[in-house]
Amino acid sequence: MKDKGTTSTLAIQAAPDEGLTLPSVTPAIPKTRINEYAELKQLVKKDGLLEKQPMYYTTRIIIVAGLVALGVVILLTVNNFWLQLLNAVYLAFVFGQVGLLGHEAGHRQMFHTVWKHDLVSLIGGNLLIGMGYSWWLDKHNNHHSHPNQIDLDPDIEIPFLDFTGREDLQSMGKFNQFLVKYQAILFLPALMTVSLGLQTNTVRFLLNNKVKYRVLEAGLIIAHFLLYFGVLFYRFPWWQAALFIIIHQACTGLYLGSIFAPNHKGMPVLDTDTPMDFLRRQVLTARNIKSHPLTDFWYGGLNYQIEHHLFPAMPRNKLRAAQSIVRTFCQEHDISYHETGFLQSYKEI
Repeated sequence: MKDKGTTSTLAIQAAPDEGLTLPSVTPAIPKTRINEYAELKQLVKKDGLLEKQPMYYTTRIIIVAGLVALGVVILLTVNNFWLQLLNAVYLAFVFGQVGLLGHEAGHRQMFHTVWKHDLVSLIGGNLLIGMGYSWWLDKHNNHHSHPNQIDLDPDIEIPFLDFTGREDLQSMGKFNQFLVKYQAILFLPALMTVSLGLQTNTVRFLLNNKVKYRVLEAGLIIAHFLLYFGVLFYRFPWWQAALFIIIHQACTGLYLGSIFAPNHKGMPVLDTDTPMDFLRRQVLTARNIKSHPLTDFWYGGLNYQIEHHLFPAMPRNKLRAAQSIVRTFCQEHDISYHETGFLQSYKEI
């Protein structure tokens, strides 16, 4: 929609629920706003919320490693195939937990040395779940720099989904036209392909870009697929292995997608040239899911998406404490702070 008071336009997704009021966005940047983020950061830093948490993350890594080991033991020892299909669902959850640790390592939340973060990301991402560390880091850094910004945020540049309401359907093929037309219905099924997308994009990135650990990453990815397919097809008849893979990959994608989709989808989408200070760009384009021990566990702390985007290096176990500071600060500075429940977030999407 066109804002008559500015030279830029701001695209905002239509909300399916007429009662929903999305945050308003004012592109103008008064000079008095320049130090607002620095002021907020100082408040957070004063409470020690940006300090690394090596003991907390060492404990979490051990727990997740135990979850992985349990799934592998079941895979290798249990002969009931119906239980193995349940194990496929369980391992999808475990892969999601590994991915969350990789996400936190990529943001340097855990330790005081870079190589330890790289090690966690390479083993967890490349070897265990088949997702490339360098590809994810490149994509995710662009997302954090330009959340929900057209042509700049890779998370909204998806060929068969329209997050802006501006796509020219006539320029698409008939199949993509169909997908966009019914994307509200197809959204959750589409999440089942997320895991496959992570893996194919990883291979493409390693082949076409200069990568710091190219040989190591490629070797770990190859090892992942050799172990993954090798164990499954050795352990089961081909059709059972194929069914296990389909269920496991679909559930992994659904879990990862359910974690990341509510963070920004359905929130304001900005034009490339929309002028906005860092603080408002991060707050106004993000959505928090109401805090509860279950949601904190399921989302791995990403239900505090506003705080995470403002302070990407903040450890998971400090986000809840930061929320009260950030929310109060936003209220005092007349910045819309959007938080909703789990089910309502999908209505908004």
